[in-house]
Amino acid sequence: MRHLLLSRRRCLVGLLACGAARAADTGAPPPLAAPQGKVVLSISGQITRRNTPGRADFDLDMLAALPQRQLVTHTPWHQGAQTFTGPLLRDVLAQAGAAGKLLIAVALNDYRCEIPSEDTTRYDVVLARLHNGEPMRVRDKGPLFIVYPFDSDARLRSDRYYARAAWQLRSLIVQP
Repeated sequence: MRHLLLSRRRCLVGLLACGAARAADTGAPPPLAAPQGKVVLSISGQITRRNTPGRADFDLDMLAALPQRQLVTHTPWHQGAQTFTGPLLRDVLAQAGAAGKLLIAVALNDYRCEIPSEDTTRYDVVLARLHNGEPMRVRDKGPLFIVYPFDSDARLRSDRYYARAAWQLRSLIVQP
């Protein structure tokens, strides 16, 4: 009888292990950690990682925890070269498991612009959270500002790319 109970127990443990392995094999990415602070960016649409139903929300600490890039460039909105710091936009999109060809950037004032996803791989586009080493206030184009490396390529110094540099960013919608 004891041998039969041990066999049943081993079988049950084996079944549980198979079930756990099967769940892990579904390919579903792990959920994104929940923001602990105020949400400053929401990504929705064609994403595979979420921490809120239908979207991936980020607070400033989550964005600061990603690898940071410092970008020194001129913009049409500032005098002289400026330093912007934040994660690369492609790294933020990767955190959300974004898989689309077009991004719709939406600002706090409802300004909207379209950004081809290929821009994020072709150029080191920064999702700036710091300007000249200081957090950006809403009245100073913050708290988030999409900044292209305008000085790196003459083609970027055009209205097409300036229009894609959304400040006061609040959300990104990833479209197919």
